[in-house]
Amino acid sequence: MAGLFVTFEGGEACGKSTQVRRLVNRLEKRGRTVLAVHEPGFTEIGSAIRQLLLHARAADAMRSETELLLFAASRAQLVRETIRPALEQGLIVVSDRFYDSTTVYQGIGRGLDLTFIKVLNEFVAGGCKPCRTFLLDLGVAISRMRQLRRVRPAGQQDRMEWLSDEFFERVRRGYLEIARAEPERVKIIDASGSEDQVEERIWTEIDGVLS
Repeated sequence: MAGLFVTFEGGEACGKSTQVRRLVNRLEKRGRTVLAVHEPGFTEIGSAIRQLLLHARAADAMRSETELLLFAASRAQLVRETIRPALEQGLIVVSDRFYDSTTVYQGIGRGLDLTFIKVLNEFVAGGCKPCRTFLLDLGVAISRMRQLRRVRPAGQQDRMEWLSDEFFERVRRGYLEIARAEPERVKIIDASGSEDQVEERIWTEIDGVLS
């Protein structure tokens, strides 16, 4: 595909959304055409799935297998409706989460079969593999502190944020395992620094890719 596909990964409150916005702004100032997407959601179908996954009362009874397949369904729609067409047109696509989230949250975090998840991820991605993935690495204790400082309406914490510190320790270890296994694609960024510091580290890497 003619375009460039970049993804951001990490635990809760690591700054992904902020850094996606900053990277998009910087790329656009360079004259690049960029599309920013997020998971789950973005498409109309994906947004309906997101509501069910993260906020619906019925989600309290959701089984891990159901959760896995719903995330996959949202991604399948996003890839085929939005990501793949944009890449074929030569755009830079920047995504807040992609299939690494499923590997670590539903696979390593929830304990579901990683072999099945690998096959599912490949099917859902439809050949769209990120050329760079930025893992914003942040300790669980700092993540919890940042979540407490978030400004949001009362009662708007999503279902995933309710999970235990032990779960998020597994998630962090899982991300770091992926980064060690795929060092050319996955770049670990220390997310404990300032937003400006994190942005500069990301830009140094992207600038090298564009050059």
